[in-house]
Amino acid sequence: MNKCRILLVETQYKERLYITQTLDAQGFDIEIASDENKAIECIQQNDYQLVITEHNSTQIDGDQVLLAARQKKSEMPVLIFSGPCTPESAVNSMKSGAFDVVLKPLSEDILKKVVARALASTKLEEQQPQKLSSKHVIVTENNHMKDLLALAQRIANSKAPVLLQGESGTGKELFARYVHKHSPRSQKTMIAVNCAALPDGLLESELFGHEKGAFTGAISRKLGKFELANDSTILLDEISEMSTYLQAKLLRVLQESEIDRVGGHHPIPIDVRVVATTNRDIETCIKEKKFRADLYYRLNVIPLKIIPLRERKNDIPILAKFFIEKYNAIDERNVRAISDDALNVLKSMNWAGNVRELENVIERAVLLSDGDQIQQQNLFIGDMHKVQTGKHMPGQVMGGTLKEMERRMIFHTLDQTSGNRTHAADILGISVRTLRNKLNEYRNANYEI
Repeated sequence: MNKCRILLVETQYKERLYITQTLDAQGFDIEIASDENKAIECIQQNDYQLVITEHNSTQIDGDQVLLAARQKKSEMPVLIFSGPCTPESAVNSMKSGAFDVVLKPLSEDILKKVVARALASTKLEEQQPQKLSSKHVIVTENNHMKDLLALAQRIANSKAPVLLQGESGTGKELFARYVHKHSPRSQKTMIAVNCAALPDGLLESELFGHEKGAFTGAISRKLGKFELANDSTILLDEISEMSTYLQAKLLRVLQESEIDRVGGHHPIPIDVRVVATTNRDIETCIKEKKFRADLYYRLNVIPLKIIPLRERKNDIPILAKFFIEKYNAIDERNVRAISDDALNVLKSMNWAGNVRELENVIERAVLLSDGDQIQQQNLFIGDMHKVQTGKHMPGQVMGGTLKEMERRMIFHTLDQTSGNRTHAADILGISVRTLRNKLNEYRNANYEI
């Protein structure tokens, strides 16, 4: 049997030694790159089953390593081991394709488990790519959604911009990846940028790149996401959050098919398909002078409006089954079904967070279920959601007060994720900062953390 080949990208000797010794004892073949350029060279010249990289240091930009790995092989899992970072930074890395972002220092147990989960996800996609890969599969029995999918497939061969509109969590990014997958550009990785996550100055550099010396701290030339997405697709997530200044630069990209790096003096030709998403009413934004009408008309060549989950509740059973199978495989669980009572609870909810929220609820239930069937009490919904009748879910469902339920849910989720706070926060549907504050609160109340 061939050894599993892992690339470790880490500048600190002690960290490299600790991770290498731990994983070598597991039988893995570990290769080391101590700087970003060496890492990218290794990725381009070799085949790995997993890449582990530190997030940001003077010698390594973890996001650039992530991008190189995704361009080489989009299914290759990348783990980012990070020092203290903002929740927004972790989310951005996850949206760019990182399998997980794990905060240092790591215990040996967490290191082993997170590596095992990442490798298991690769095997899952290789064995059942059409059935369980959440990157491209859109699960639906709703006629409106089926019509949208048919339209998305028809327009995939076009070069025209696509504007995806819908509430948060409806699956706009999933549709974007679906369009890209069915396009002639699918052999290259789609590049995603969250326009709401970065301030203007950083977003401009992120999108268009910069020349050396363009501003304080620009110690070298950096290629922007538009250049990296050449001959591929760029996803501009939440484009309505972009300033009108950057909107004007984007309009020029769409009209002229060229970009200007920050501090640059010559336009650079590019061939990029733009797919944009928004959860806002763009026409209202135009009236409020927050969005350029000319850019809207340029983007709105092929509009796709995705309906919220509350308008497609007939999809809840099939979505629940899909997510159960997905997290059974990822988290090595054996949940076979969901009870009728639990399913009725899910159908009664308004789902403000849409499919993303449903996925979080099912993932949590799979982790916390003691048997082979998800029961109503495994949903851990309690008083946090309202059903369509406008009444709260009864607190007795959880067996105790809301505060007790919340604490038990957090502790149980941390236990199931081996203390990985980033993963636990994602499952719980809260920010890492909120989770940290909750744990401090429990610690002050003398609970053992």
